[in-house]
Amino acid sequence: MPYKEREINKMYYTMGEVTEMFGVNASQIRFYEKEFDVLQPKKNKKGNRLFTPEDLENLKIIFHLVNEKGFTLKGAKDHLKTNSAEAKENQKVISSLERLKDFLIKLNDEI
Repeated sequence: MPYKEREINKMYYTMGEVTEMFGVNASQIRFYEKEFDVLQPKKNKKGNRLFTPEDLENLKIIFHLVNEKGFTLKGAKDHLKTNSAEAKENQKVISSLERLKDFLIKLNDEI
């Protein structure tokens, strides 16, 4: 049976890791934190923000609504308030499809 490397699931991500994941400045993440109530990163004694995986999922939803769907910030806030379950389910589907796409691209490259 071949060795399969386990995916590492962290409990908290630093601001630097989050900005690298999304390819944006820390100021944009801080701005979204102030604008959207669903983003509630923990802060340590030094005041550094620590994002949970749930915060990352919420950020993915926000970025999807604003950047890809063309929502305004107010529109994205309203959409999250009224359709939060639907938005989370849609984000799960999108993430699953992106992982499938990456797998198929790797498979194609190996052939």
